[in-house]
Amino acid sequence: MTKYLDLSIKEINELLKDKKIKPIDLVNEAFERIEASDLNAFITLNKEEAIKEALELENKEIDNILFGIPVAIKDNIVTKGLRTTAASHILDDFNPIYDAEVIKKIKDKHMIIVGKTNMDEFAMGSTGETSYFGNTLNPWDKKMVPGGSSSGSAASVGARLVPIALGTDTGGSIRQPSSFCGVVGLKPTYGRVSRYGLIAFASSLDQIGPITRNVYENALMLNVIAGQDDKDMTSSYEEVKDYTCLIGEDVKGMKIAIPKFYMSETIDKEVRDKVENVTKILKDKGCTVDYVDMKYVSSAIPLYQVIALGEASSNLARYDGVRYGYVTKDFKDINELYKMTRYEGFGREVKRRLMIGSYILSGKNADKYYRKALIVRKKLTDEFKSILSKYDLIIGPTNTNVAYPIGTKLDDALKSFYDDLLTIPVNMAGLPAMSLPIGFKNGLPVGMHIIGNYFSEEEIYKLGSFVEKELNLNLDPRGDK
Repeated sequence: MTKYLDLSIKEINELLKDKKIKPIDLVNEAFERIEASDLNAFITLNKEEAIKEALELENKEIDNILFGIPVAIKDNIVTKGLRTTAASHILDDFNPIYDAEVIKKIKDKHMIIVGKTNMDEFAMGSTGETSYFGNTLNPWDKKMVPGGSSSGSAASVGARLVPIALGTDTGGSIRQPSSFCGVVGLKPTYGRVSRYGLIAFASSLDQIGPITRNVYENALMLNVIAGQDDKDMTSSYEEVKDYTCLIGEDVKGMKIAIPKFYMSETIDKEVRDKVENVTKILKDKGCTVDYVDMKYVSSAIPLYQVIALGEASSNLARYDGVRYGYVTKDFKDINELYKMTRYEGFGREVKRRLMIGSYILSGKNADKYYRKALIVRKKLTDEFKSILSKYDLIIGPTNTNVAYPIGTKLDDALKSFYDDLLTIPVNMAGLPAMSLPIGFKNGLPVGMHIIGNYFSEEEIYKLGSFVEKELNLNLDPRGDK
């Protein structure tokens, strides 16, 4: 097996420009790796079309650094003519007739889509175990969960099956699996990346973002997918920057905050120690690092349950067996059609969340719970704004601990939400945040969370690239390549 995909994007690009390799070499290698893998990271492969496109690219000019690079797409981002299931039985034969905006941007750069990655059903889960197509495995230890909901995207990059993948993040679904799988994952500012063509979970929280092997390649991918889109009413007109522009610059003088809650006894001590090791490095390099008080972050879980599940119940009401998707064969009237289609088509976790969400939005409960949650959300957002008016960035652990054994939390609805305890507040405020590896505990990756101000992703990449270079970790789960 060739090892071109072990090289950096820069190195691959040079080989392509020098005509020492062709796009088809990269695509063939990607499929060799995917087909040899037992991680269950993909739901649908795009082999025939990917090979066809790779051959066509041989006659095109290489006009950007990501030209010919294989990329994997989370299976809740629609792809024209390529099955898109959201890992649910209710959509297991859905072939979209259009591309999501991010897919158009990827194709414009002549990146090659190799397949759609496994995920928690409708992005509801934090372990990769709720998929109708079976759970994804962690590339560092196959007995452990890979995190979720972007489990397949994080695992495929972590296992070096592909160099880049897209995930989505509603309460931590890019950052949490990135932490568990030892890769770099960014949730951009809400509105920075178009949600057109994303199968919605919670519309005020969802955001598409890149998962990569390192910080620089993450910034390259954000350069591709960022930008305003008239088809998405929440899309921002904020200028798109070159997100690699600050990578490699001196971090001296940066002011960094650590919320005390993020380093409390709730967090595993070894995880905290890894973050504290980074803070020592930052202080030695001339950064100011302060512990700060932050209100409302401890309310993140109930806040998320009310807002996200309420929005989910509304978004998923469209799956009724009438318009598209799975249709039950067992019904006598329209009411039974709705009931049995949803009963048979949705998995257990999705049904549990939809029932809670429907209750939250029913009658007076909308005022009692949802509108009250929006008030608390505003207060939490104001807390972030206050801290980020005095500091450049906020850091802390991405997760309370490292990956844990498969099956541990399947029957505990509340425990699974606590996987996103430290990531959910960022979605509530709409801020950008990234997870990157900073060490290991018992051979499993530990992730650090970097939170920035609105549309300041380049600052996150600046600090992240510095930390990455200082630690110089071996992040290949295969050991000696």
